[in-house]
Amino acid sequence: MHLLTTLLLSTTTTITTLLATAYSIPPNLSALYNKHKSKPCLHPLATGFHDGQNPTDSTFTYCSDLSNKSIFLHSPTLGGRYDNMDIDCDGANSHGGNCGYDESIQDQTSFKDLVVSQYGIPDLDANIHPYVVFGNTDYDPQRDGMWPLSVMVVVCGNQLFYGIWGDTAGGSWTGEASIALAKLCFPDDGMSGDNGHVGDDVLYIGFVGREAVPGGRANWKAGSTWEFEESIRGLGERFHIIPANHNPTNSKVS
Repeated sequence: MHLLTTLLLSTTTTITTLLATAYSIPPNLSALYNKHKSKPCLHPLATGFHDGQNPTDSTFTYCSDLSNKSIFLHSPTLGGRYDNMDIDCDGANSHGGNCGYDESIQDQTSFKDLVVSQYGIPDLDANIHPYVVFGNTDYDPQRDGMWPLSVMVVVCGNQLFYGIWGDTAGGSWTGEASIALAKLCFPDDGMSGDNGHVGDDVLYIGFVGREAVPGGRANWKAGSTWEFEESIRGLGERFHIIPANHNPTNSKVS
């Protein structure tokens, strides 16, 4: 009995350890990250946005250079940048965990009605669901074919994670994600409602088309971020190879 208990505990620990590890960045995605960071956006969808750190720098752009099936954020200044990761705690349990009582917190996400009607939860939970804030008052990614609650690829901290398009921003502010996603990306940096990641090195990629929506395949009622991550990983893996016509040049994000 003692041996069985030990084996079960060991197995549980091993599974937990495996799940709490970032996914490997495939060579083609690493190559795209390195190649496009320093290049100007040749196919802008909308421009004139900032990263929240410097409101006078309105060079951040929604760009479709990776492929005509994807949208990402980029700025050509300072040698080329992607975006940062401010913390969003909107939605269910908005003051739970490390969210605190930031005055900018909203009681609901932009797609709450869809979440409630389709998935039977009160709203996205920023402490569980790894969602990305994408789109602004003057730019709605739906006009270029993105669907709400669709899967997104996020390259951050030299790691790969999957998220969903779960909220939009007012004004011209870009570079924001749920605290759940921020903790995956930067687990040792004390992410909280008042503390995000300021470096413009996070690549957010959204995808065009209904096929990017996980729907009922996602575990919307997950009890942890990793449970939800695992439920969308298969779909995410299909989409991060869309721009596969680029030749890999480097297997590590620099």
